[in-house]
Amino acid sequence: MEVSVLNINGQETGRKVQLNDAIFGIEPNDHVLYLDVKQYLANQRQGTAKSKERSEVSGSTRKLGRQKGGGGARRGDINSPVLVGGGRVFGPKPRNYSFKLNKKVKTLARKSALSYKAQEAAIVVVEDFAMEAPKTKDFVNITKNLKVEGKKILLLLPEVNKNVYLSTRNLQRAEVMTATALNAYKVLNSDVLVITENSLKAIDSILTK
Repeated sequence: MEVSVLNINGQETGRKVQLNDAIFGIEPNDHVLYLDVKQYLANQRQGTAKSKERSEVSGSTRKLGRQKGGGGARRGDINSPVLVGGGRVFGPKPRNYSFKLNKKVKTLARKSALSYKAQEAAIVVVEDFAMEAPKTKDFVNITKNLKVEGKKILLLLPEVNKNVYLSTRNLQRAEVMTATALNAYKVLNSDVLVITENSLKAIDSILTK
């Protein structure tokens, strides 16, 4: 699949790049995508939810009523889960939600996500650029020139660029990340993928090892 390379003014440079069919042209695997997205979201969870059990609630341990003849449950002290203000049964405890996925599974997931974007014609390739100073207005003008304004944009750079990052930080529907940090969730969560030329080379070298 051939894609024209644009400059930041939205004009064609006259160059074209060939998207690697082994990355952008495979049959997407939905189950692998599900696993990778599930892992990404699980890794974001803090896992700090905690409720107090019967033994942790502050209250007297005196038995409130006799064992038999009360006409109800043998509920014991005021900390019983059946009473208001008592402990909670099987409540949440701090835990780690993360889990492991094999490297080949994650690689296939990234290829599948990129292939979906290629099928949707939602990939824009731009020549490498730099911003002299962090300025959100300048980045918004770039999105207008590329005709992706108002869409959820994921911009892939070959390496960390502080000025570009700071220029997009205030934009709710734009995100910048390096090609090495690429993951399936971020690709699927975007409307359009804007890739610089060197980022494309980096993706090729990472996903075709």
